[in-house]
Amino acid sequence: MVSIVSVAKAAGVSNKTVSRVINGEPYVTEETRERVEKAIRDLGYIPNMAARLIRSSRSNTFGIITDYVSTTPYSVDIVRGIQDWANANGKTILMANTGGSCEREAEIWKIFQSHRIDGVLYVTMYHRIVDPEAGDVSIPTVMINCRSQTNELLPSIEPDDFQGAQDLTRYLIERGHRRIGYIKLNPVLLGAELRLKAFRQTTGEVGLGEDDLSIRLGMEGPVGAEENYVFAAATEMLRQKNRPTAIMSGNDEMAIQVYIATLALGLRIPEDVSIVGFDDFRTVSTALKPELTTAALPYYDLGFQGAEWLNNVVAGGNVRPSTRVISCKLVERTSVRSV
Repeated sequence: MVSIVSVAKAAGVSNKTVSRVINGEPYVTEETRERVEKAIRDLGYIPNMAARLIRSSRSNTFGIITDYVSTTPYSVDIVRGIQDWANANGKTILMANTGGSCEREAEIWKIFQSHRIDGVLYVTMYHRIVDPEAGDVSIPTVMINCRSQTNELLPSIEPDDFQGAQDLTRYLIERGHRRIGYIKLNPVLLGAELRLKAFRQTTGEVGLGEDDLSIRLGMEGPVGAEENYVFAAATEMLRQKNRPTAIMSGNDEMAIQVYIATLALGLRIPEDVSIVGFDDFRTVSTALKPELTTAALPYYDLGFQGAEWLNNVVAGGNVRPSTRVISCKLVERTSVRSV
């Protein structure tokens, strides 16, 4: 193996200077740094990470614990955001998928501790309340797309489902819609509660009552194995004498069935019925015709900002506020018209 001595000799500098360049330390001129980095590339030198770890209290590594995030549409953007931040800041990322197993998760926490991981990003595939299986393991942690049920001080960064649904509801109201349907997400999802609350509050603020609204359950049951009522709910809504002029779907995937129900009844979108979704799953929202107006979940920003926050926590920064939210941007397309 190529040694640090060989690199120093090739670059014409001391061993200590090579060490400073490798560790990103100051007091090295740009010219010297470039010369050392060229020698490292030319010789194929690989730093001894174990030795570096012994010399310092930091591994320069963050761990990611996920449930099913890597197999969920677009939520992989959370990991992409984390990785982009890490690449820009010289951090290494180790990722472990629990598959939803509490036993596997507890094992991962211990493995991360044994490898002296600097911090952990705890990521879930859908917005929910959880309790990490850390046990007696103590590692700086930031939760992404979730929050702790028992530890209010454990920092978390989440999408602002309430704000996203509020903006969508106002968007419909501002375009003259006063009879509005709403098809609810699975109630076990935290986002379902927040989105429905925003819809009810926003319609109430302009004086719309229960007679103006048609609210139906779209899904229920275990996540990934839900009972699906979306098509039937949308069909029943649209057969009413005073049918809604707009329907707000719990998410974009549910909006597909709302489209199908609308077209099956011979109605036009958006001429007869305006439709909005949530999430901005672009394989759905841009494939539907007309393209779907929706609110975008900020997956990439959750990952990028979560990694940056964890870095501050590891460096001894203040973790408060314990929860941060990132707005869900309204994406206007062609599935809504004014009435």
